[in-house]
Amino acid sequence: MTHTIKTTCPYCGVGCGISAAADEQSRHVKIQGDKNHPANFGRLCSKGSALGETVELKGRLLQPRVYGRETGWDEALDAVADSFIHVIQTYGPDAVAIYGSGQLLTEDYYVANKLMKGYIGSGNMDTNSRLCMSSSVAGHKRAFGSDTVPGCYADFELADMIVLIGSNTAWCHPVSFQRIRAAKEANPALKIVVIDPRRTATCDIADLHLPLAAGSDTILFNGLLNFLSVGYASRTAHLADMPVSDTHWGINAYAALNADYIGQHTEGFAEALACAARTVKSIAQVAAQCRLDVADVQRFYEGFAGNEKVMSLYSQGVNQSTSGTDKVNAIINCHLATGRIGKPGMGPFSLTGQPNAMGGREVGGLSHQLAAHMDFCSAEDIDRVARFWGTDHIARTAGLPAVELFDAIYDGKVKAVWIMGTNPVVSLPNADKVKQALQRCDFVVVSDCIADTDTTALAHVLLPAQGWSEKDGTVTNSERCISRQRTLFSPAGQARPDWWIISQVAGRMGFGAAFAYQAPVDIFREHAALSGFENNGRRDFDISAFAGMSATEYEQLLPIQWPVNKTYPQGRARMFDDNRFFTPSGKAQFIAITPRPPAHAPDADYPLILNTGRLRDQWHTMTRTAIAAKLNQHKPEPFVEVHPQDAAYYWLVQHGLALIESRWGAMLARVQVTDGQQQGNVFVPMHWTGQYASMGRMGTLVNPVVDPVSKQPECKHTPVRIAVYQPVWQGFMLSRQELTLTAPEYWVKIKGGQFYRYELAGQNLPDDWQNWAKAHLGGGAQTQWQEYQDAGTGNYRAAQLRGKRLESVVFIAAHNNLPERNWLTGLFDKEALDSQERRALLTGMAPLGVPDVGAIVCACFNVGENTIREAIKAQGLKTHQEVGQCLKAGTNCGSCVPEIKALL
Repeated sequence: MTHTIKTTCPYCGVGCGISAAADEQSRHVKIQGDKNHPANFGRLCSKGSALGETVELKGRLLQPRVYGRETGWDEALDAVADSFIHVIQTYGPDAVAIYGSGQLLTEDYYVANKLMKGYIGSGNMDTNSRLCMSSSVAGHKRAFGSDTVPGCYADFELADMIVLIGSNTAWCHPVSFQRIRAAKEANPALKIVVIDPRRTATCDIADLHLPLAAGSDTILFNGLLNFLSVGYASRTAHLADMPVSDTHWGINAYAALNADYIGQHTEGFAEALACAARTVKSIAQVAAQCRLDVADVQRFYEGFAGNEKVMSLYSQGVNQSTSGTDKVNAIINCHLATGRIGKPGMGPFSLTGQPNAMGGREVGGLSHQLAAHMDFCSAEDIDRVARFWGTDHIARTAGLPAVELFDAIYDGKVKAVWIMGTNPVVSLPNADKVKQALQRCDFVVVSDCIADTDTTALAHVLLPAQGWSEKDGTVTNSERCISRQRTLFSPAGQARPDWWIISQVAGRMGFGAAFAYQAPVDIFREHAALSGFENNGRRDFDISAFAGMSATEYEQLLPIQWPVNKTYPQGRARMFDDNRFFTPSGKAQFIAITPRPPAHAPDADYPLILNTGRLRDQWHTMTRTAIAAKLNQHKPEPFVEVHPQDAAYYWLVQHGLALIESRWGAMLARVQVTDGQQQGNVFVPMHWTGQYASMGRMGTLVNPVVDPVSKQPECKHTPVRIAVYQPVWQGFMLSRQELTLTAPEYWVKIKGGQFYRYELAGQNLPDDWQNWAKAHLGGGAQTQWQEYQDAGTGNYRAAQLRGKRLESVVFIAAHNNLPERNWLTGLFDKEALDSQERRALLTGMAPLGVPDVGAIVCACFNVGENTIREAIKAQGLKTHQEVGQCLKAGTNCGSCVPEIKALL
């Protein structure tokens, strides 16, 4: 029987609502967007739309394992508790740690934080949110006295100008991007500025793209603060050489500062402006240092000055930097200087990376935090939380942030670590050292829903956690909106909720009375009560209205933006609309920003700058998205984007292989030559793991240096070198069965609908290709083989059939000039091949009249490039809307619209 359940997407921080029609018996679920959820109003991206394909049980961790042996929960939980107790008694509480994830629900996060900081007595709980948004947290705290996102998504439609900074929103937050696109279509006067070294899909809607030099954001925004001060009587002397002209957008840039707001509601303006004036003296200087066109910088400055309703949306390009916190505050400074904060259609807005990174911040998931937006810098906060929790063992100092934590594990200072719902062997910088750290560690526990990851492979104890579709709890999105994530299916195998696992270990460690939770609502009520405990308006996070909620009220909870208390019983869309901040003085703080160069500059050995980021159709380390075949087709292999001039200089060719090296590691990737990449810079996506590629882990390359304030690692500016990787042979295999490869140097595994695809390259030739192929593909006496080999050219091709049903194909060559895969993969959907198709197998070319869809452009509807080209030509299509009407491509999440436009 099918039941429709409202839940929340487990991917990015947009926090989209989902309407899931779930059948418990078949474990099938049909996914649609929730039209009533304020984050998405029914829209979903390609990843959210494909969630129904990711709930299969293949690959799930279904039973606890202790030292590789499957066992029951009692033995596994005893092993964790006993090991933690032993380490604490022998080495002290700081010798243990928990490393969490924005994939945890708020209730899970709360219990983990309470155990580690409240009862074990160590600050050593950090989270992978440290990697994506701790600079935003730190910038908010410095400016506002609290980690508060001022605005909301509804401001997108109200703005006159939206500035997207360090964010490929089109791919990383697709539903928000589509909302911005729709706002611009409804209001052509809305101006969009994209500030990003790369020309990405987000630039599709931009009126202005500023491809600034990597890491130069603080210079650009210090210059903006200077520019805004033109006409401000007491601050004009030093700005005589900053030209102001008629704007391209028909607005006057003079006197943009809000003197009344600065005087009444802020502090530190004079110092911040004086610092900016010392470092940036003219638009020409800004343009030179940022490597931008002078007219473009002036156009941006005048647009910001002349449009009252300006939103600045920023993400990892700002946060993931050794000066990430300064970048955040440089942006906020400009909004404070103009008084554009807390009001409709304006303000700085952090685009959160993960579905519950905000929830983790609320409960103290970062190592310097306590619960309910309290932290270790305040003795009053420490005492308050200790009294609320009823503990004498609370930690008194901050713990180790992510990079330092794994360094401490490597050095043997941390003897036991519990990793929850994340894959640090892939995602952390200097990932090979992280792997070595866990290999050295005395005791590693991993809670996960997936059995085989790069991190679970190193665990002494594996604990099967519930996955999305089984979890029950709450998450908080980028606009402070709390939503329910609800259970669709009964737990698979022995999987249990994270909060239950943590509570059971806590009980075995002697803390049972404080962890006697029976359901998520018990934890949520306690979390809500703590948020209001001795608050009286002193802290921004307050959901005390939920402290007494019933189980039924919790089950029926609708999305709502915090705070939710006596003052705001229905929630609050915007913060700071009352001009009251959470600093000791109640005033916002300007921060004087002195631009700093990145920690490591390119040099003769490593002359290029590595930038990293996400793809449209994949999520983090692919443990969920790679299960959905449709999400693997658009960008099937690890790749590196290179500017054409760099490609020519290093002899790189389109679709060839490249070896990328840094001081910390190396990876192999396909070359994509594009003028959207700056010369001297390369870009690599973050997603591939040791489960899906032989040398595709981006984290092995990344510099582990961190921001001194936020401790967030620098993922956007690692010096690297690049060279042609020239294998002796290249090829691919397609098979109905998942294969075990015998170690060619380069391999990538790609799951398709009825097949697995393997891209291959090697430095060593086998003695006999026929034996090599049959050893890998198997098949036995029941199958027939078609083969072609030309030893002189190095070509080998084979197809294996069972009756008329295709089982596998293999194509090997001495070069990369191999057939397009998509026609061949389509043959696996057929139960029987006709004679034409069988004859064409070894050519790799579709028979005359049989369509070859080409490379997939639209993942939502599986529409290929050739299909789109043919429709454009045959039907005279002129716009992406017409393509959508004809083929549906681009009509769901819209992320492929820029590619469709390029084809047009």
